[in-house]
Amino acid sequence: MITLKSPREIDRMRQAGLLVSEAHRLIESLVRPGVKTCEIDQAVEELFRQHGAIPLFKGFPGPVPFPAVCCISLNEEVVHGIPGPRELREGDIVSIDTGCKYQGWCGDSAWTYAVGEVDSVKRKLLDVGEAALYLAIEALGECRLWSEVAQRLEDFIYGNGFSSVEDFVGHGIGREMHEDPQVPHYVDEETLEKDFELKPGLVLAIEPMVNAGTRNVVITDDHWTVCTEDGRPSVHFEHTVALTKTGPEILTPRLASLVAPKP
Repeated sequence: MITLKSPREIDRMRQAGLLVSEAHRLIESLVRPGVKTCEIDQAVEELFRQHGAIPLFKGFPGPVPFPAVCCISLNEEVVHGIPGPRELREGDIVSIDTGCKYQGWCGDSAWTYAVGEVDSVKRKLLDVGEAALYLAIEALGECRLWSEVAQRLEDFIYGNGFSSVEDFVGHGIGREMHEDPQVPHYVDEETLEKDFELKPGLVLAIEPMVNAGTRNVVITDDHWTVCTEDGRPSVHFEHTVALTKTGPEILTPRLASLVAPKP
């Protein structure tokens, strides 16, 4: 059952979203060669703690409870990577997904960052993944049904020579992280069967995952980390977005970077 949010409820969600945006601003300032993924996770956990926010991911149920505040996935890892002692290296790409519940409402956002200079394939993948997210957000205000947005996404991603992951989808979000509806970034029979109308009050976590090669993925022995089947890189971009009477609004906007400019 899809629950539409009132303007007042969207305003409450906006506060949670801005805290998640602040987390990503902190993350961006930390992404550099030599930093351990656990150090990034610990910094975000402390930020949420300071604001009295509840991390959405830590303890999330599965074969084993998810142990961290952030999912941190490197290169061929698509989603749900577990932070640990691994250090970021020059030329990596790192996808970092995090979310929190603040004053009873949820925000969720993911971004893929380049660690220093990356090769041309990774650079194009980053550009296409980010563009796909904003294409979907723009289409949210133009289309009548989600399947129309998903078709634009699929055409754009495959038109650039990449593939769209079909094992994981976006979702509605509100008082809980995962609410109806499911939000696929591709079109198949199930997408059409579970299609939904785009109405003001809808709040979605839109999160295309784009692979350089095959769309097929595998889950590793840690029960969480998802990797591309062919070992080629993947990117993940996500915003929490509200559809209002005046159009789509990003509730997890990108904030100005904390990274000092190079001299």
